[in-house]
Amino acid sequence: MGIVLNQSLKNTIITYLGFGIGAINTLYLYPFFLGTVFYALTNYILSWANIIMPLLAFGMQNTLVKFYTQYKTEEERSRFLSFTVLIPLLLCIPLVLIGLFFFEPISLYLSKENPVVKDYLWLIPFIGLSMAYFEIFYAWARVHMHSVFGNFVKEVGLRLFSLFALIGVYYEWISVVEFIYVTAIIYFLACIITMLYAFHIKKPVFQFSIPQNVKDVLVYTFFIILSGSVAVMLLDIDKIMLNQYIKIENIAYYSVATYIASVIAVPSRAMHQITYPITAKLMHENKHDELNDLYKKTSINLQVVGGFVMLCIFVNINQLYVMVPKEYSGGILVVFLIGISKYFDLILGNNNAIIFNSKYYRMVLFLGLLLVFLTVGLNMFFIPRFAITGTAVATLLSITLYSLAKLLFVVKRMHLYPFTHQTLYSLAITFGIFLSFYFWEFPFSPIISIGLKSALVTLLYVYINYKFVISIEINQALDLVLKKLKIRL
Repeated sequence: MGIVLNQSLKNTIITYLGFGIGAINTLYLYPFFLGTVFYALTNYILSWANIIMPLLAFGMQNTLVKFYTQYKTEEERSRFLSFTVLIPLLLCIPLVLIGLFFFEPISLYLSKENPVVKDYLWLIPFIGLSMAYFEIFYAWARVHMHSVFGNFVKEVGLRLFSLFALIGVYYEWISVVEFIYVTAIIYFLACIITMLYAFHIKKPVFQFSIPQNVKDVLVYTFFIILSGSVAVMLLDIDKIMLNQYIKIENIAYYSVATYIASVIAVPSRAMHQITYPITAKLMHENKHDELNDLYKKTSINLQVVGGFVMLCIFVNINQLYVMVPKEYSGGILVVFLIGISKYFDLILGNNNAIIFNSKYYRMVLFLGLLLVFLTVGLNMFFIPRFAITGTAVATLLSITLYSLAKLLFVVKRMHLYPFTHQTLYSLAITFGIFLSFYFWEFPFSPIISIGLKSALVTLLYVYINYKFVISIEINQALDLVLKKLKIRL
């Protein structure tokens, strides 16, 4: 776990730094500088770009990770790298032509409730293609065990440049309309920078040749495209559907709430950058016991870290919403609903990496497709009745069912188990501390109150988890810190 802990720690720090910048953007700059309409419009465009990204990437970011280690010679690897970069570009051409041909009826349908979106829909494929190639080049770096820089660009760089653009809006260097176009340029630049870094790690020798195992690659890629689309749709379809049923301003309210809740998933995102290729390698080498051990370690480590983040958010949520415009306050319940779904997905450890690198990925795909239809149906039922709370309920039900199905599949089919007795102890600790802190507030300003309560939660949570040795790896890391500080618990 050395390289996992090393790069996971760096990625976690980077990701939280990015989320800190994102918090400034989301809780203050976007609502106050852009206003609800253009804030919602920006989120709507990015959500659509996220949804089409797996299709435009043709699953090559996952295919690259799965198959790269199976090639033994540099020539085979170079041929495969060329294939993963060039094929999406060639296959995007007919998709672009189809999009251009049907642009008018598509734009009329998507803008029927909120006409303001129509003029900006063409930015969606541009941003989506930039996202797609960013992921491909990031995967290029990850298979060479370089996950930190790409993570920095994704988590910090994008948000930092968005912050600068928002400051530009405030000082009237750019208008709110121009901000949307600047956002598209930022994603394009992120793609180019990551490409140059990937090429620096492994200099490409592009060749128009097909890998010997092209059939296996294409079959896997086809299913991964659909799997990736399923996963992204479960995350972003809610914002798309809000636009179809209610005023676009509600996307802004929902986006603030879901951003706060998404912080819970940061440890998972950070660890998966490095555990994904390691999982692929262990599965390729048929090291079942080592894989099972990694599964348990990622599960409990993510549960402990994610549980801490969730606690800090939930016990401070009322004070957090004091700092945003009053019209956003309806999103508090959304934070709880989405947060719980993130936490459940978090404690499954490297479950996704195991499934996507196994021979059973097809069956899970079909299950995921069924859940997409379930998500759409639930949103169609709940949004007209309960607005943003309705879509949060639909998301919680969908993601929970999807995560539970994946867990049962891995347990039954592959005999891998993520949970131990420590899982139950961690749940009890987290719930007990939540009950102890949620129902009282300090009579100070929101920032001071949040700081004090978070400090108390941190001390109690870390102490209890350390004493009960909930995670051996986290205790070992704490021992090193305590030893340097000459502190004994």
